Amino acid sequence: MIGYRVKSLREERKMSISELSAKSGVAKSYISSLERNLQKNPTILVLEKIATILCIKVNALLYEQAEESIDEEWKEIMQDIMGSGISKEEIREFIQDRKCTPL
Repeated sequence: MIGYRVKSLREERKMSISELSAKSGVAKSYISSLERNLQKNPTILVLEKIATILCIKVNALLYEQAEESIDEEWKEIMQDIMGSGISKEEIREFIQDRKCTPL
């Protein structure tokens, strides 16, 4: 499952295995093996390197995230955004730009 999450997050960020490898310092072949579930027990150090580049916490690679309920204020904010004409992609880019600074 870790490999699936790495691949999914990497692809969401439109990043190649080579790019993730170069930025994280983790061998391209190791990332490929991880994503294909041939490597099933990566070290915490490897996960930290990958998570840092993907701008996530290590826990996001280890565990499936349970859905959290959204409070009413967030629902109102989301409705305002939806009514403003801003696209989902624009919101995602805005959040990603502020979430972390690429290395």
